[in-house]
Amino acid sequence: MEDDRPPGSGSGSEKEVQNEASPQSCPDGADLDRFKVYRMRWFILLVLCLLNCSNAMLWLTFAPVADESGAALGVTVEQVNWLSLVYMVLAIPLSAATIWMLDSCGLRPTLILGAWLNMLGSVLRVVGVLGRWVPPAGRFPVVLGGQLLCAAAQPLVIFSPTKLAAVWFPRQQRASANMAASMANPLGALIANILSPFIMNFFGDLFILLLVYSVPAVVVCCLATVGIRSSAPPTPPSASAELSTSEPFLQGVRLLLRNRAYLLLLVCFGSGMAVFTCFSSLLEQILCVKGYTNDFAGVCGALFILCGALGAAALGFYVDRSRKFTEATKVNMCLSSLGCSAFAVFSQVRSQKVCVAVVCSVFGLFGFSIYPVAMELSVECSYPVGEATSAGLIFIAGQVLSVVYMFVLQALTKPLADSPLSVCAEGGTFSWRVPVLVLAGLWCLGTCVFVCFFHTEYKRLRAEEESGVKKKNGTHTPALIDTTHTHIITDTPALSHTHNSTYT
Repeated sequence: MEDDRPPGSGSGSEKEVQNEASPQSCPDGADLDRFKVYRMRWFILLVLCLLNCSNAMLWLTFAPVADESGAALGVTVEQVNWLSLVYMVLAIPLSAATIWMLDSCGLRPTLILGAWLNMLGSVLRVVGVLGRWVPPAGRFPVVLGGQLLCAAAQPLVIFSPTKLAAVWFPRQQRASANMAASMANPLGALIANILSPFIMNFFGDLFILLLVYSVPAVVVCCLATVGIRSSAPPTPPSASAELSTSEPFLQGVRLLLRNRAYLLLLVCFGSGMAVFTCFSSLLEQILCVKGYTNDFAGVCGALFILCGALGAAALGFYVDRSRKFTEATKVNMCLSSLGCSAFAVFSQVRSQKVCVAVVCSVFGLFGFSIYPVAMELSVECSYPVGEATSAGLIFIAGQVLSVVYMFVLQALTKPLADSPLSVCAEGGTFSWRVPVLVLAGLWCLGTCVFVCFFHTEYKRLRAEEESGVKKKNGTHTPALIDTTHTHIITDTPALSHTHNSTYT
């Protein structure tokens, strides 16, 4: 059974909780009775999912309705793009601090800080479009200030899934937990792609749009502040959590820079993240030139993300049981490269709604689903480097490349003097033929390099297996629960379980 008490609510005796693995799932017969899981992990996972979803909604609030947003704020479409671009720009300098915070302070303060920044930013955006309080010339700067606060929250949220999965979840649930927390981000983007065009078409009021998006941010901030009481459970859920002795941040970075497999994953998947970011941010501007409306662009973005979430769920379930992280990633990257290439062709052809929608779905199904598996793969190939460090550096690479790709792609566009099919806002009609081909080429290049050259052993799984063999051979006696003392929980990610266990 699972412990339904919140960590830190110690009592005079220890309740029996669910073991990490049954004898059937542990073929080596290792004694894993010391590994326990707690129901509180599901609440923390829920909060992280909601926070990730809310932050992504705030990120892409304006992208599906760039024309209308620019008109309401009195700025150009290029300036509206900065409301999305600030997420990438600000995340780069803040990422190192976030990695340190996760590894040094733990999940609880990281998630609570992220929730508060997310909430304050969403509220400031609403204030920015209040006509009585803010003059027209000040609307965009205030809204941009709110986006900066939301952007500061993004690394705190994005880096947390691998840490949560490693600290709170048993081995057979890690990939699925990482998938759920990670895919909440594209789910938020999906909601934004649907909700933003709907609200602007129905109400035509940017204030209502921003007010709606602020509600989830306020709710999840309350849940995180009140509900999350500990960074780590009283007892470890797996051998790797028990043996966790993550390297210090700078030492971990040095180890990663000497890890060939990790560097390949960093470059190839970082480039893939940049492609996804550019695709989501520029989709409406790419399609409007050929006569596709904002509503249709929102549907395509929604299909891209929804299919990606479904693919991630299936892939996470598969790798949790097969442990074929590398094979699954390579196959999906190859299939997603076909979808990306097809989009580069069909997006430049008019009156092909079905084809455009299908290729967006295929690109999302095989492309987005890679993300949580790649994050787990980064931990496996870099263990014992901390989860936040290994996953965080890939995110930093993705953000840096996103900024570069966005500037390059927009620089490659050409103004169109005459485009009778265009439904873009005045001054927003550009040819995207060359940029979308470059985008597809970048994704295909990263796929080829990864498939041909990436090979690694799963170091975390090997450490767990070796730990199990040692227990079986009697080289280390399993921990005995001390039922005479109350647990004392501290908000540090480095799990230390000697305070509630004795060894013989």
